[in-house]
Amino acid sequence: MKLRKELGLIHVFCIASGAMISSGIFVLPGLAYAQAGPAVILSYLIAGFLATTGMLSVAELATAMPKAGGDYFFITRGMGPGVGSVAGLLTWFSLSLKTAFALVGMAAFTSLFIDVDMRVLGVLLCAIFVAVNIFGAKHAGRMQVGLVVGLLVLMLFYVVRGLPSVSIMRLEPFAPNGPHSIFLTAGFVFVAYGGLLKISSVAEEVKNPGRVIPLGMILALLVVSISYTLMVLVTAGVLPADKLSGSLTPISDGAAVFMGRPGRIAVGLAAMLAFISTANAGIMAASRYLLALSRDELLPTMLGRVNAKFQTPHVAILVTGGFIAAALFLKLKILVEAASLVLLLGYILSSACVIIMRESRVQNYQPRFRSPLYPWPQLIGIVGFSLLIFEMGMDAFFIASGLISIGSLTYWFYGRKRVDQEFALLHLIERVTSRDLVTGTLETELKQIIRERDEVVLDRFDHLVTACPVLDIEGAMTKSDFFGKAAEAMADTLGLAPGKIERLLEEREQQGSTVLSADFALPHVVIEGEHHFEILLVRCSEGIHFSAESASVHCAFVLMGTVDERNFHLNVLANIAQIVRGADFDKKWMAARGEQGLRDVVLLGERRRDA
Repeated sequence: MKLRKELGLIHVFCIASGAMISSGIFVLPGLAYAQAGPAVILSYLIAGFLATTGMLSVAELATAMPKAGGDYFFITRGMGPGVGSVAGLLTWFSLSLKTAFALVGMAAFTSLFIDVDMRVLGVLLCAIFVAVNIFGAKHAGRMQVGLVVGLLVLMLFYVVRGLPSVSIMRLEPFAPNGPHSIFLTAGFVFVAYGGLLKISSVAEEVKNPGRVIPLGMILALLVVSISYTLMVLVTAGVLPADKLSGSLTPISDGAAVFMGRPGRIAVGLAAMLAFISTANAGIMAASRYLLALSRDELLPTMLGRVNAKFQTPHVAILVTGGFIAAALFLKLKILVEAASLVLLLGYILSSACVIIMRESRVQNYQPRFRSPLYPWPQLIGIVGFSLLIFEMGMDAFFIASGLISIGSLTYWFYGRKRVDQEFALLHLIERVTSRDLVTGTLETELKQIIRERDEVVLDRFDHLVTACPVLDIEGAMTKSDFFGKAAEAMADTLGLAPGKIERLLEEREQQGSTVLSADFALPHVVIEGEHHFEILLVRCSEGIHFSAESASVHCAFVLMGTVDERNFHLNVLANIAQIVRGADFDKKWMAARGEQGLRDVVLLGERRRDA
């Protein structure tokens, strides 16, 4: 069962923003300040810059494959089910742990006002968010919008009131522990930008994903990175080093300096909104990874069940909620390091996936948004994320090894026996080695995804092209030879003798050339009978010689129909005109892989469709 498309730009922006703004800013600055001093401001900026490179990759992949499971889905189609299942489980772990981290932060702020058992409160809140998500993405999305709008207003208020109170003296010495600590801390606080990955996981439920997903992600990262920088600057500039270092409520402590108790309460409210929005978005996003893994049979199929009434993956949501509740009993440092590390690994794999998808030249990889300056953002991201992981130390490597082992064992003992998935890396290897390694199943899947993304309703032209004969001719050919081959290819479907079809084509060409451009021809003929219309697609690698002026026609569409099909004939002519005028049609036509590839160029071409 398909998920319902209910999320618009405001929902995408708020899910991404709300997922980022939480403990990463309301709890981490104190812990990060203990490592880097006032230079923690640069650590947040560096982490934000690297998140930008990852965002560009994720945005491109999400607009090409807007499916539940986000980067898991991309990586599986790019690098194979083995790597994909590990990546999917890693991201599920990360998002779940980040959600638990948010609930821990919520409990810490709640303790400022009331005496309550932190873990019990966290479990109760987790249950509430699970219920909201089961009732539907639209309800969860509306809740997210309200939370994030209120949160951003309170954050702006903090910055505006706090900047006049900043003391430059408190920012000296700026980097007491040296430049090395700045990069180490950047890896530590990278979890603060982890929400960007969450949008790709709910991409299947986004309306007009080709435009909405990249725009929402860019706006969210821009707003959040600026907010982080200014809030950390204010906090470091108003609090004494001994008070800020190691504090679990740094923003509230800062607000108390220049606004007193009312300021502490206001920031406490903002933090609570942030934690709620992160937990809500985290459960929404993490559950979609289990759904996607289940759909691909890499996890038990029961996890892929979609509620008939609410059209949400209720089993995956419940399992995710249970894991988050259990994670509340882990130590805070383990939560932060594990979440940050896995997010870094996810960004590395997403950046690598963009390179593989592009260099493999998979025909039906057609993102609506393409990462600018390719491949530099991807290469910078891979190197930068790898350095951050290296700087995180041995504890991070142990955590990574454990999580990767869990994912690998799950694939080896469960998914490997059930899945035979074609992926883009095979296309790349085939291209380099000239060996036949692919069957076209990836192209077929991507074609279906594009139709779902663009909400395409198949019309008569689509069905005609899907079943039509195709000629893929090697070498050069004369016009007469071409008409002979075309007649043989269309004889059975038309129920006419090849000789008669060839004569009709010759007579039509004598009436006026059907060559419409330097390398495109459109021979079209009226035949006897009723209710009959056929099309033939032709590619000639070295060109068909129609005349001295048209000596190298590489593409031809042959149309034949009865008189009563005149209106449909005109409609087909209009469709073809729109398709061949599309961006890079000639390049796509010549690069298409075999007969099905040629059909796909036409089927996925930009055109206005029948109502």
